[in-house]
Amino acid sequence: MRVGLLGGAFNPPHEGHLKLARLALEHLGLDELRFVPTALSPHKPDPGGPGTQARRHLLAEALKAFDPRCLVETAELERGGTSYTVDTLEALASREPEVAWILVMGSDQLPDLPLWRRPERIFQLASAAVALRPGAEAVLPVVPGLRAVAAWSGRPGELVWLPPTELDLASTDLRRRLAADPAQDPEGIPSQVLAAIRAENLYR
Repeated sequence: MRVGLLGGAFNPPHEGHLKLARLALEHLGLDELRFVPTALSPHKPDPGGPGTQARRHLLAEALKAFDPRCLVETAELERGGTSYTVDTLEALASREPEVAWILVMGSDQLPDLPLWRRPERIFQLASAAVALRPGAEAVLPVVPGLRAVAAWSGRPGELVWLPPTELDLASTDLRRRLAADPAQDPEGIPSQVLAAIRAENLYR
């Protein structure tokens, strides 16, 4: 079984996340793609806003009628505290030892990859699929055990490139726009997510 993991705060989830998911589903031969909302990101300060359960709900709304292979993986929310990818992978690999895992990400995450907790262990357990994001270069980071390949075999330690997302969206900017004018509907947020934001009076 081949499973993609797309992590993030999803604060709020937007079309860029969904485009990245579509690229992964189209090019990696995945049986499942799991969106993994963080409890607390180790790489970014807490931006405030909705709590973990509200973000989980918004993500579930974003995935309604999207693709039946997509679901929400709540391991990091249930564990609480700072969310480290290596901890999540070790827990998932122990729970589901038959699965081949691949991390799905944008190229803006590559420069910091060597600074993640135990990156060499991450790529003993999983591979990476990277899509070029506007303004972010596609440069292979130096991480022990990580190597670029043309196509993902299912073995860990492989990095494959996905087509560009061609969407320059950031949750930070969307939060700012929602707070500046609660009546506006910023482009890039799925309609069902906007409806939930309005119903729950979020990002005010």
